[in-house]
Amino acid sequence: MHPAVGKFARACGWPLVSGHWRRSRHFNAAALDRLAVAIAESETHHPGELLVVLETHLPDHVPDGATRALEVFGRQRVWDTPQRTGMLLYIALGNRCIELIADRGIDVPDATWDGVCHTIQEGFRRGDYIGTLETGIDTIEAALKAALPAGDVASGDAASDPNRLPDRPVFI
Repeated sequence: MHPAVGKFARACGWPLVSGHWRRSRHFNAAALDRLAVAIAESETHHPGELLVVLETHLPDHVPDGATRALEVFGRQRVWDTPQRTGMLLYIALGNRCIELIADRGIDVPDATWDGVCHTIQEGFRRGDYIGTLETGIDTIEAALKAALPAGDVASGDAASDPNRLPDRPVFI
C-alpha cells in the first residue's frame, strides 16, 4: 500500500471500521472457545504461557504496533509468570498489525517469531483467521517446547499456579 493511501485510510477511520467488521465476522464465541482450547492444550507441553490479545485498531496515542504490543504486555501483566515465560500475541485487526513478544525466560531467535507473525499475516490476507491462529499457536508451541525444558511444567511456583494468563483471547 502506498504511504499516502495508508495515511488517508487512517484519517478516514478505516482501521476502526475494518477492525470492528473483522471482529464481528470472525471472532464469535465459538471461535474464541476453539482458540482457548488450542492455547490450553499447547500449554500442557511446556512451561510457557501464551496470551492472545485482539484489538479492533491501534489507538491514536501509539505510533506503531510494536509500541502498542509492549504497552499491552505490561498492562496485561504477561511478565508476571513464575519463570518469566509469558508470551503475548498482539493483533490489531483493522491495522493488520501482528506482534509477538516473549518474556526474558524464553530464548528463541527473533526470526522464529517474525516467521510466525508473517504466517499469521498471510493467513489473515486469505481470510482464514481462526485456522491461521491455530496454526500460529502450534508453531509457538513447537518453539517453546524446543526452548523450554518440559520438566519445568510441573516444578516450583508453576505447579501451584500453572496458568496465570487466560487461555481465552482477550479483546481490549
